[in-house]
Amino acid sequence: MLEAKLSKVEERYNELETLLSSPEVISNREKFENFSREFSELGEVITPYRELKKLYKEIEETKKLLSDPEMEELAKSEMTGLEAKAKKLEGEIEFLLLPKDPNDDKNIIIEIRGGTGGDEAALFAGELLRMYTRYAEKQRWKIEFISTNPTGLGGYKEAIFTIIGKGAYSKLKYEGGVHRVQRVPATEASGRVHTSAASVVVMPEAEDVDIIIEDKELRVDTYRAGGPGGQNVNKVSSAIRITHLPTGLVVACQEERSQLQNRAKAMKLLKTRLLEAKEEAQREKRESARKIMVGSGDRSEKIRTYNFPQGRVTDHRINFTIYKLQQVMEGDLDELVEALATADRIAKLSNIQ
Repeated sequence: MLEAKLSKVEERYNELETLLSSPEVISNREKFENFSREFSELGEVITPYRELKKLYKEIEETKKLLSDPEMEELAKSEMTGLEAKAKKLEGEIEFLLLPKDPNDDKNIIIEIRGGTGGDEAALFAGELLRMYTRYAEKQRWKIEFISTNPTGLGGYKEAIFTIIGKGAYSKLKYEGGVHRVQRVPATEASGRVHTSAASVVVMPEAEDVDIIIEDKELRVDTYRAGGPGGQNVNKVSSAIRITHLPTGLVVACQEERSQLQNRAKAMKLLKTRLLEAKEEAQREKRESARKIMVGSGDRSEKIRTYNFPQGRVTDHRINFTIYKLQQVMEGDLDELVEALATADRIAKLSNIQ
């Protein structure tokens, strides 16, 4: 069954190779770009498939040696190694054949809010903000703030920001949920370990074609910014609040100095939240299939614990623990991201088999 699928993929790959060199396609920019994208994506499967075909050929040739008494032992040993390689490669190719999430290449909007735990929760929300911004910097992604509500102690009641970079959603889509911290707060005189929490929401940024909003559906209010923002803070009404009348959804932005920039950012956030609500409704409709274990989208789900006394980070969805808390808080998320992505692929495979 796998070979039949791969054979069709190779047929299409060869067809695209021919099409991309034809004058008709070269002269049509849209067609050329679409075919090039598809050719590149299929190439990720074709390269290991061709390697797998070579392994199959070697296995067949080695099988012939089993009938030779002098070569039998050597042939058996080689067969074991070749079959193990082929099985591993088949597994990798099955992962590559899984349908791609259409949002994977999109930019994202992240919302972080301090939860239970008062000032300590706000401090932890600030540390999560720093963790994600450091990770984004390591990926060479761009960060733009939409709205922040800092506390006097250096924490954040709320922070909403955009991460701009190819594949941002594919890497950070599993971060949505409740993050819990266990540690002795700096303000705690008795040295008791406290538990606090912050919630994280990760949404693929909506594009203009995803959500169409008419002006008559909006009420736009301006007000004076109440925090960082330059010389015009509390002097000019540059902050924007937009209400989407059909749903009652309200978004605001005050991070930029001009109304125009704040309005553009607020509209992006509004469209993204509307798209998220639409996709959530669709997800609920198709829940006859088993939910992907790490992508349920449940914002109230406790997904991860950061235990400072033990230097431990545990992701509860996949029972994955690493003792690298300081590195994780500095934005070293690669190990967690890869473990979650692998668990997601395995869950998807089990759903379609």
